[in-house]
Amino acid sequence: MQQHRLPSRQHPPRPSRSRTLTGLLASAAATAGLLLTALAPGAEAVAANPYERGPAPTNASIEASRGSYATSQTSVSSLAVSGFGGGTIYYPTSTADGTFGAVVISPGFTAYQSSIAWLGPRLASQGFVVFTIDTNTTLDQPDSRGRQLLSALDYLTQRSSVRTRVDASRLGVMGHSMGGGGSLEAAKSRTSLKAAIPLTGWNTDKTWPELRTPTLVVGADGDTVAPVGTHSEPFYESLPGSLDKAYLELRGASHFTPNSSNTTIAKYSLSWLKRFIDNDTRYEQFLCPIPRPSLTIAEYRGTCPHTS
Repeated sequence: MQQHRLPSRQHPPRPSRSRTLTGLLASAAATAGLLLTALAPGAEAVAANPYERGPAPTNASIEASRGSYATSQTSVSSLAVSGFGGGTIYYPTSTADGTFGAVVISPGFTAYQSSIAWLGPRLASQGFVVFTIDTNTTLDQPDSRGRQLLSALDYLTQRSSVRTRVDASRLGVMGHSMGGGGSLEAAKSRTSLKAAIPLTGWNTDKTWPELRTPTLVVGADGDTVAPVGTHSEPFYESLPGSLDKAYLELRGASHFTPNSSNTTIAKYSLSWLKRFIDNDTRYEQFLCPIPRPSLTIAEYRGTCPHTS
């Protein structure tokens, strides 16, 4: 008699142990990768701020006489421009990081660009295009110097040989003495500027409630030309309370301290420019909490934390 067997139930083939283990490991690696991406500050920072330039700053790096970028410079003849007296452009040699923010710096009454030239390579080597200018005449007053700073910015971004290296939306102004007063005038006229830094500034106008540009006012405790009590302090106090602003008073300094290499001026100017032109919050640590008095700082006031 022929017997018929019921067909056995079909089961899908079981994966081998090695294949199962491989899959689990791959899944775990993917999960870990997602967690690392979410936690890694670098990845998020790059996406959030494309304007960061240079390595993460340290106290040593912002006090150094040179930053991480090699620099070049080019002279601009007064005969080739209008609205200001020519000058020197300092810029990072490499183009690998894209464009850079820029700052124009004016000298003071009776002075030439040589008096503020030390700031050129120092700031450029940290990742800025820097234009130190001569004024039309050495006797030009702050309002004229303000207009000349803006003319120099326009030349830098529109006609200069390095214009393709500059991000025209990220610009700032600085100046010494009447040039410092001029930097306030420029910021008043062009509210799109990202930073202004008057260095022992002088101006007959003491109040600046119209400014919308983050401003670092630098004074000197021994200034007899533009005493802080009648210049830098009123400048700072008159700035809007809602504005990102700071007041740095140098200890043991004179009106002419900004005319030679000075670590304290460079350190806080660089941090201010980085924070507000590049929106680089890595530099916030040097500005907030407010720096305490020291051998080189008589006083520091400011709005912290910064909002821009």
